[in-house]
Amino acid sequence: MNEQYVWDLHHADETQVAVVGGKGAHLGALSRIEGVRVPGGFCVTTEAFRRIIKEAPSASDLLDRLSCVNPDDREAVRTLSARIRRTIEGTAIPDDLAAAILRALARSGERAAYAVRSSATAEDLPTASFAGQQDSYLNVVGPTAVLQHISRCWASLFTERAVTYRHRNGIDHRTVHMAVVVQQMAFPHASGVLFTADPVTGNRKVATVDAGFGLGEALVSGLVNPDVFRVRDGEVVARTIASKKRAVTALPAGGTHEVAVDARRQEQPALTDAQAVRLAGLGRRIEAHFGRPQDIEWCLVDDDFRIVQSRPITTLFPVPESGARNNHVYVSVGHGQMMTDPMKPLGFSMWQLTAMVPMHEAGGRLFVDVTARLASPASRAALLDAFAKGDPLVRDALETVLDRGDFIPPHPDPVPCGPPPAGAPDPIATDPALVPDLIERSRVSLAALKRDIRTKSGPALFDFLLEAFEEHKRILSDPLSIQVIRAGMEATWWLNDKLAQWLGEKNAADTLTLSAPDNITSEMGLALLDVADVIRPLPEVVAFLRGVQDDDFLDGLAKLEGGPQARDAIEAYLDRYGMRCVGEIDITRPRWREHPSTLVPVILDHVRHFEPGAAARRFELGRQKAFKKEQDVLSRLRALPDGDGKADETKRMIDRVRTFIGYREYPKYGIISRYFVYKQALMEEAARLVRAGVLAERDDVFHLTFQELHEVVRSSRPVDPHLLQQRKEAFRAQHALTPPRVLTSDGEALTGAYRRDDVPAGALVGVPVSAGTVEGRARVVLDMAQADLEAGDILVTAFTDPSWSPLFVGIAGLVTEVGGLMTHGAVIAREYGLPAVVGVERATRLIRDGQRIRVHGADGYIEILP
Repeated sequence: MNEQYVWDLHHADETQVAVVGGKGAHLGALSRIEGVRVPGGFCVTTEAFRRIIKEAPSASDLLDRLSCVNPDDREAVRTLSARIRRTIEGTAIPDDLAAAILRALARSGERAAYAVRSSATAEDLPTASFAGQQDSYLNVVGPTAVLQHISRCWASLFTERAVTYRHRNGIDHRTVHMAVVVQQMAFPHASGVLFTADPVTGNRKVATVDAGFGLGEALVSGLVNPDVFRVRDGEVVARTIASKKRAVTALPAGGTHEVAVDARRQEQPALTDAQAVRLAGLGRRIEAHFGRPQDIEWCLVDDDFRIVQSRPITTLFPVPESGARNNHVYVSVGHGQMMTDPMKPLGFSMWQLTAMVPMHEAGGRLFVDVTARLASPASRAALLDAFAKGDPLVRDALETVLDRGDFIPPHPDPVPCGPPPAGAPDPIATDPALVPDLIERSRVSLAALKRDIRTKSGPALFDFLLEAFEEHKRILSDPLSIQVIRAGMEATWWLNDKLAQWLGEKNAADTLTLSAPDNITSEMGLALLDVADVIRPLPEVVAFLRGVQDDDFLDGLAKLEGGPQARDAIEAYLDRYGMRCVGEIDITRPRWREHPSTLVPVILDHVRHFEPGAAARRFELGRQKAFKKEQDVLSRLRALPDGDGKADETKRMIDRVRTFIGYREYPKYGIISRYFVYKQALMEEAARLVRAGVLAERDDVFHLTFQELHEVVRSSRPVDPHLLQQRKEAFRAQHALTPPRVLTSDGEALTGAYRRDDVPAGALVGVPVSAGTVEGRARVVLDMAQADLEAGDILVTAFTDPSWSPLFVGIAGLVTEVGGLMTHGAVIAREYGLPAVVGVERATRLIRDGQRIRVHGADGYIEILP
């Protein structure tokens, strides 16, 4: 049977999603796998659905309106989707279409019972499962009932939940069509779901079986808790047997009903261990066929498993491809760089090419393989100590892996690992000339890069860039630069440790480092206050800026009274800081110089909230606080036994930290400055490719790796538009994935825990990075461009990189989900004297926008106030 409107299920496969939908395609493919039994049946094709939409009055107009509606307008979505459903269900199935369906039913048995199941073309996809978004019906008996339920399946493409799901996944309603699977009904003893990877931890070697009595509806609806079997390497390694008091079974005349389970059976397992192991083996066969972990619905009929659905598990974070068979442990780069969003291929490939260590991509994020350093006793302790200071959650996650004993076998010999991140103090003098000299070296190198790249294009540009990347890495690995950074960090740790020991002072270095010189990131935040000072007395300019909608506003300023002066101030700021942006480690992100309107809301906030001269006053106030703290600490130390010695040593360390700590931010500024030069050259090359017909749009280069772009330029062959579309869809899907701090080669995602018992009940725990206690209104901000902050607000966000610094001058405290003691947000919070706690898991979900909270910056926790 292979008609226009009806296909035999066994004729379908994964290539025919457009005809039979995702579920139909997967079921057809499943029926071809040796040893896998799938109930027989047929598919009513998407062509039948399109026919109904043409026949349905006003359906096309309603679809157009639905596509234009604001997805956040829940009432409009609800109303329009309900009208579309009523229209479809009220449309009679044309005679020839009904006849084709009835012929298929006659071949399978008119009076048999069937499962009538939706199968949309945007369903069971690798990046979006659409599980439960459309409707399916069990135990449908008789031709009239089957036809009626097919209409209901068509209409269920427009349930409110399905419409919202498509909006969330960027899928156009008009491009999705509905097929319907009609399968012979199975009447099982038990049923449930098999995940071929652990859906909670992500471990690819552990299969999880959920099982209950009767039909699977009882589990899916949450009517009962399932038995859970965890299977690894052919044996059940854990089981939980639930009390299953209810079940769903089929009614003789059609439909289903809920029944009580006999009390003697309630505590009995729905499967034996042997059956669970056998089912997991079937799952591995199905997983191997589809090439990725699967979410499989199954039924047990007379000790024989029937597979009724298989879809990809779309929530698992991908595992980096290493090519090696032994175990590996990876640490997230994004958590250290305060940028956990996915990166486009050009972005992550260029970061890989300019990084000091090999990095592996997965899910649009980068990871470093730390397996060898963990395996070697010579490097393990230093690595764990570095993470303890930077991100304690990473250390805890790594220790969890190590505690298992068998995942990483000890390495008998030390492995080359470079200098440990935090070793003994470096033998460099506290010389104030060192930092200016390093900054000048970076400036000279950047000027040479700008000069030399101007004449390069085509393949010669890429040859030049590969050489520039080596210079880039040479600058990053400059031994003196590393010594200065480490000296500042070690002086910070020394002061905090010793002053806590001698004086009971918590995080004393936070105050002692206020307004330290040469901090390019804090200077950037203060400099925007100076721009606001220029604009504040110019009412025409202020009014103009309030209406800015696009990025060509700088030209418009020239026509206003005081406009040239304002434009010059903004241009000067962009000349120095215009290479920065949110997520700046991804070269594909738009820079402030490319989108200067990003800064306008912040400038206007500064105009409104600050008085003239605020930048200089804030810096001087910080310097005075640091000096006062220094005098207080030294005075108290001298009163102790051996006080003069302690005070002298502390004074030397205060001088050292104030000399070197500001430089901690400069290498990142240098990296991003170079990145912008690379980007400008690559975008000029992209424009040439567009003019030559090789690319459709300039920004298409973002979806190619650097190596792929190099080859495109060399060959001048047009880029495959299907590849670009796949990359764009993958990037969109990657936003839904939460990157773990630590990831194993088994796919297990570990987040770590703080394991503290010294905080109030209900408090949110994180890393204390900037001392002080502040109470205020929480503003949960996920996009810097949407920030609406008032003086005294506490900023709560997922992460901050240097581009967020202009916001820091107007807030009272900081809470982030990502970060550690020496990440950029922490450094700038200390520089500005903001109480801050970072690394607070799920802070943007647990704290509601507008709630009052209290941030304990020295103790590392947040209280949510009534």
